Amino acid sequence: MANVAVIGAQWGDEGKGKIVDWLAERADVIVRYQGGHNAGHTLVIDGKKYKLSILPSGTVRPGKLSIIGNGTVVDPFNLLSEIQHLQKQGIEISSKNLLLSETATLILPIHAEVDKARELLSGSNKIGTTGRGIGPAYEDKIARRAIRIIDLTDKDILEKKLEHIVNWHNIFLKELGQEVKSSQIILKQLTDIIPDILSFTGKSWRVLADVHTSGKRILFEGAQGVMLDIDHGTYPFVTSSNTVAAQAASGSGVGPSNIQFILGITKAYTTRVGEGPFPTEDSGKDGQKMGEKGHEFGTVTGRKRRCGWFDAVMVRQAGLVSGISGMALTKLDVLDGFEVIKICVGYEVEGKQIDYFPSDTKSQTACIPIYEQMQGWDQPTFGARSWAELPANAIKFIRRLEELTQIPVSLLSTSPEREDTILVKDPFVGS
Repeated sequence: MANVAVIGAQWGDEGKGKIVDWLAERADVIVRYQGGHNAGHTLVIDGKKYKLSILPSGTVRPGKLSIIGNGTVVDPFNLLSEIQHLQKQGIEISSKNLLLSETATLILPIHAEVDKARELLSGSNKIGTTGRGIGPAYEDKIARRAIRIIDLTDKDILEKKLEHIVNWHNIFLKELGQEVKSSQIILKQLTDIIPDILSFTGKSWRVLADVHTSGKRILFEGAQGVMLDIDHGTYPFVTSSNTVAAQAASGSGVGPSNIQFILGITKAYTTRVGEGPFPTEDSGKDGQKMGEKGHEFGTVTGRKRRCGWFDAVMVRQAGLVSGISGMALTKLDVLDGFEVIKICVGYEVEGKQIDYFPSDTKSQTACIPIYEQMQGWDQPTFGARSWAELPANAIKFIRRLEELTQIPVSLLSTSPEREDTILVKDPFVGS
């Protein structure tokens, strides 16, 4: 049986939460391996909604072990708040079913302040971050001044590292005329919650090695999408970590050979939150219709998502750089009732046709989509659980996406409910 890594094949918000939850029932361990609480997953189980940000989607499933891996950045206050919120909803969370890697990086209160100040300073050139300190925390990690979870076990080391970080960021805040922060106040805030955080902490790499040796199924859960990857996305309008499938190994502490199937979650149209190029964005009635039918608002921020047509060029490229084995196509039902459906099959840039997504911002912004049009369908796909329930034109649309992206469809989602899913190929069976 295969271990599976789940990634977003677009700009995030592809519906990973539902798919991961659907797969989690078949897995033993679910690992979140990158990002922070800027990502959001909404799970709908028996009509009840659960909103997660840093916690793995498997947390709401009894009998599963959830792991927050070393590749993440963790706001300890937000983590405890999220745990408490789920506990109030009746979810049992303890050290028996949640493990926090001792080498994950901490997001501190000062990181959020720096994040917001930078966006303010950037003005019209802002990135469109969530302002939650993700980027500054990753910067501290790369600069080798970050505080890791394991540092909470030694107060002397914690105090010295914290003073260094706060002094470093206060230089920037002071220059902008912002209020500087006190390392002692932050230390007091951390000290109050250290016992709670450490109760979940352990050597995640070792646990995963034991789990793999015992033959249990592991599901690796990513956040955002490939086109927000720090190396392969629409730089600089990207997140602060690698979102491609390779990060599942390094961000969890397992060997790449221990991941046998890469499932790319892909929306039947395209959305994006925040700033940055978006060639197939539709600012007219079609884009508005997609947004309204798809309830396109961010789980974490509540921000309205920009909507547009399916970009086969972008998804094909995401598949190549991430080695996607199969596609989980979501929100097909949102396209119900469209007379004409468009698919981007290429771009025109300064009079030249290209079949790839360019790397430089100027060319990305200049991309004019080349569309192929298909006839839509009148019958609803909403809630379909078998191919026989799908309209003929919907099936033609799916097959065309497979041809253009060179990625076979493994799963098809037709509503937010987890059971409204058509299984074509079980990812846990392997490639």
